[in-house]
Amino acid sequence: MTRRITIALDAMGGDFGAEVVVPAALHVLESDPGLDLILVGHEEVLGPYLKGSGAEEGRLRIHHASQEVGMDELPSKALRTKKDSSMRVAIDLVKDGTADACVSAGNTGALMATARFVLKMLPHVERPAIISAVPSIEGRTWMLDLGANVDCNAEHLFQFAVMGSELVSAVENMESPRVALLNIGHEEIKGNDKVRVAHELLENSSVNYIGYVEGDTVYKGGVDVVVADGFVGNVALKSSEGVAKMISYYLKQAFGRNTITRLAGFITLPILSRFRRFVDPRRYNGASLLGLRGIVVKSHGGADQLAFEHAIRFAKKEVLADVPNRIASRVEEQLNSRETM
Repeated sequence: MTRRITIALDAMGGDFGAEVVVPAALHVLESDPGLDLILVGHEEVLGPYLKGSGAEEGRLRIHHASQEVGMDELPSKALRTKKDSSMRVAIDLVKDGTADACVSAGNTGALMATARFVLKMLPHVERPAIISAVPSIEGRTWMLDLGANVDCNAEHLFQFAVMGSELVSAVENMESPRVALLNIGHEEIKGNDKVRVAHELLENSSVNYIGYVEGDTVYKGGVDVVVADGFVGNVALKSSEGVAKMISYYLKQAFGRNTITRLAGFITLPILSRFRRFVDPRRYNGASLLGLRGIVVKSHGGADQLAFEHAIRFAKKEVLADVPNRIASRVEEQLNSRETM
């Protein structure tokens, strides 16, 4: 018998809240009969969205939460004063087993702090990390950490590599993902002390470690998991998003310049549409908070319906792959291996 999966959705989080979350939930349920969803938030706000929606009884329900976490709210304040927020309650549902995973587009810092406090860390994992995929010539490359940890040591980078490798192996059905450290060059003498020590730790592990890569390799391919601290990883990700927007802007400018360029744009429309679909960040939405004793997926705060749907589907993939338990086993294995060397 196929296992039913339940995912709790922070319906009040993000820039648009219920306006995006509810339609996304309804659309995902239409195409996935094995999934149940819980909308967590103000019942009086969410109720009207479901009237006449045609949602199958029992598969989509509301769990009331009286508070919301603001997008600019301090994580410490949210953790201390918002115990009945839609974010906190959604994570609580994962903790008590009512839900198998949680998806939120809310405040990243508050989500990380709350998830860590409620769910706790896996054994031997010192820091959580945020991982997500970006498009590459070979298909996609996974990057972590994308902002959870600004200051890391070599051991943290090693653990990120182990966790990232296991997640990608699970959700991509990839036996041995290629893992690399993001650095300012390929040579072993390049980089700071923590990167060089992490390099040594990974070379002496069973991770399929291929060495250092520079930023351009993330998009050229040849690697599946790229590891960095949260400061470097976040800057790299935001820079690439900015470049993508710049390219889109100049393409629109170039094709809209005059009648001839507009005609050229019309002729090349199928190619441009295919390119836009491939690099569309909405199709890569859904960043996992690795290292926790439960599954929490962070959606982009400005996600639209399509993007939020991808985050829900990614959360389901993690549940089916039993990612937290796989990571816990792999980290334990790596530690045991290091002790016997």
